[in-house]
Amino acid sequence: MSDGTVILKKGAGRALKAGGPWIYDNEVAELVGDFADSDIVAVRDFDGYPLGKGFINRGSKLIVRMLTRNPNAEIDKDFLYMRIKNAWEYRKRTVDTGSCRLIFGEADFLPGFVADKFSDVVVIQSLALGIDRLKPTLVELIKEVLLEDGIEIRGFYERSDAKVCEQEGMERRKGFIGAEFDTKVEIVENGIRYMVDVAEGQKTGFFLDQKYNRQAVQRLCRGAKVLDCFTHTGSFALNAAKAGASYVLGVDASELGIVQARENAILNGFENTVEFKCADVFELLPELERQGERFDVIILDPPAFTKSRNSVKNAVKGYREINLRAMKLVKDGGYLATCTCSHFMDEALFSKTVGQAAANVHKRLRQVEYRTQSADHPILWGAEDSSYLKFYIFQVSDEK
Repeated sequence: MSDGTVILKKGAGRALKAGGPWIYDNEVAELVGDFADSDIVAVRDFDGYPLGKGFINRGSKLIVRMLTRNPNAEIDKDFLYMRIKNAWEYRKRTVDTGSCRLIFGEADFLPGFVADKFSDVVVIQSLALGIDRLKPTLVELIKEVLLEDGIEIRGFYERSDAKVCEQEGMERRKGFIGAEFDTKVEIVENGIRYMVDVAEGQKTGFFLDQKYNRQAVQRLCRGAKVLDCFTHTGSFALNAAKAGASYVLGVDASELGIVQARENAILNGFENTVEFKCADVFELLPELERQGERFDVIILDPPAFTKSRNSVKNAVKGYREINLRAMKLVKDGGYLATCTCSHFMDEALFSKTVGQAAANVHKRLRQVEYRTQSADHPILWGAEDSSYLKFYIFQVSDEK
């Protein structure tokens, strides 16, 4: 650790004091001592009260990302072992750990660091300058902690190729950490087999956060005709097929995703039940309506339409449009599962948007349940960005 200290302005740091993980550059009154960007520094309030320690990056608006609230903690190998051990023990209690998110950044008190376990392979993302310096130690400790439970990790792959890396002053990196291995990894989730491409798939290769939402949709799909929009590699569609759907159509604009989805269908013996189509969902839904198609269950799992506050208005239009179109295609008394994975599209705004779509097409919504991301993507109160996935299941009825 350096001897650097960050001193906050009087009245600043409200989010931090409420449990938030960051200090913004405009909250800082003074930087004291000798340090370099990525070093661990002490944080003090305007009156000298100690607030903890974190790593600093003067090139980022998030100038300090907090590692601990304990001003006396030593950020050493033992400290990092404790963080990883705690994260793993939490997941053993809360989720199926065959494949799961091992580390979820700030929500596991390791800001900017993500690790996903796919069977015996771990994919990591290092998204902040300070945590990137600790990456070799974190990789070593993940391997050690899992081995204590008899789980031998055969390979690590890095997907630190997000644009945010450049904002942190880092190079975007992608590739093996250590020995090379086959980057197509078979996993099992909810009893369904998938081939996950950790090198070429989106983000870390597979979206683990919807695990139990996919399972929740299963019970609606027995004997049903199902439409899965934004299917990615086919996960909701395959859960519908496993539940006994009579027919499933999965749609995505990514040709690579559709190829992988078809392979996953064959892997599970569902190729005669599930059809996959490469198409733009916004264009396909009106076309299906014109053709007179109707479905018992429709699933909408779109990518985030907004990644900043500035584009929320346009995102609202997109979410309203796809939900409106989907409601027109649901049979009277059928079901709609709809979600947003954007932090900026909060629960109240998303609910309002879906409600407006229903009113516009004269549909009544009866809420079956409201869900969020699976527990291996924990929501840390005070860290607003850790809460991002909003997932509704509705029964859709005609106004009568």
